[in-house]
Amino acid sequence: MRRHDFYQNLLMALDTLRINKLRSMLTILGVVVGTMTVIVIAALVSGIEERVSGEIEAFGTNSIYVFKFDPGFNFNPSAEERMRKPISGDDALAIEQECPSVLNVAAFMSPVDFLQGPMAERVKIRYQDTEMVNATVQGASPPYFRMGVVDVTEGRFFTDGENTNRADVCVIGRDVANTMFPNVNALERELTINGRNYRVIGVLKQRDSFLQPADDPGNENKSVFIPYLTIRKIYPNVKENFVIAQAAPGRIDEAVDEIRQVLRKRRKVPYDQPDNFGVQTSEGIIRQFKAITGGIFLLMVAVSSVGLLIGGIGVMNIMLVSVTERTKEIGVRKAIGARRRDIIIQFLVEAATLTGMGGVLGILLGWLTAQLVKLFLPTYVPLWAPLVGFGVSVGLGIAFGLWPAWKAARLDPIEALRYE
Repeated sequence: MRRHDFYQNLLMALDTLRINKLRSMLTILGVVVGTMTVIVIAALVSGIEERVSGEIEAFGTNSIYVFKFDPGFNFNPSAEERMRKPISGDDALAIEQECPSVLNVAAFMSPVDFLQGPMAERVKIRYQDTEMVNATVQGASPPYFRMGVVDVTEGRFFTDGENTNRADVCVIGRDVANTMFPNVNALERELTINGRNYRVIGVLKQRDSFLQPADDPGNENKSVFIPYLTIRKIYPNVKENFVIAQAAPGRIDEAVDEIRQVLRKRRKVPYDQPDNFGVQTSEGIIRQFKAITGGIFLLMVAVSSVGLLIGGIGVMNIMLVSVTERTKEIGVRKAIGARRRDIIIQFLVEAATLTGMGGVLGILLGWLTAQLVKLFLPTYVPLWAPLVGFGVSVGLGIAFGLWPAWKAARLDPIEALRYE
């Protein structure tokens, strides 16, 4: 088709839409809603993926997480996983000593049952008359602070010597400092935890915590870190440990294999049996999260496609009406030499223009909605979303306009000229 003919058909289509404004708007309403929904869903999924990936990567791309079942987005551990033998502090020491690809290993222990999520019972902390009930008290071995995944803005971290001597010192999160010491410097003050005093030697930098809500036990801003051996002395009955290891640059795969071999040997796992513990990397957790959001995105797109289908049926209906209304016009065009192909292209361009305008309107409304949602949730409209939205809307017009266009092309010119 010549460029001149295409522009002529496009102008005719726009003129038809101008004449029938209300009918055209009602026809493309389903396309607008469907396209807008796709844009908003894409913006939400992309924004959340970007935010969560950033938070996970903030703990180091070479970080390896070890727990009795798979760390990450394991929302429903099986009964077998819950009954597994806990990871111990001695396991962390074995990893440090026997894994040459590992630079640092840190063990964590907490009296808080993290598996209960926000409903977990906390350890109350107090300073004078101020009490905080949603802080998370946990022990950490000093190598954690050497991994470069946490920053201190005031004071310092505790040392290996303070850990060995089971010193009563602590490093607190920013929210704890703001709550307990709103008008004074937190350093060298003493927090009371279960009737025992701990001297504050450091305050952590505020960490972005979209992945972990304000009341989640894993929220580092509400953490109170005390030396690992100190908390083992205070809570001797707590057995659950969580381990973070830092691999040497470029050797994360080797480090994971070494950790697995050490733990399988220590936990006496037969060679033909699967691991009875979980080892996960930051990259693995990000992939796991993207698989979840990808499934949600596909589900929501399938739901929004109902609106596009309704819009496509509406376009077919209105194009059939248009063919009937313009039967005489079609007869005149055929009488002066228009071929079947010319008539088909004319009506396909009109249908594609109709749905394309609906797609553009849906993209604009979707972008505006995404900006409003951004006030509450992270959103980011990827470049592919409007391109796909526009392409699908135009393709929809062509697909559902094909039958009306073919019907128009098959009209007999003599009968069409007689049509009243």
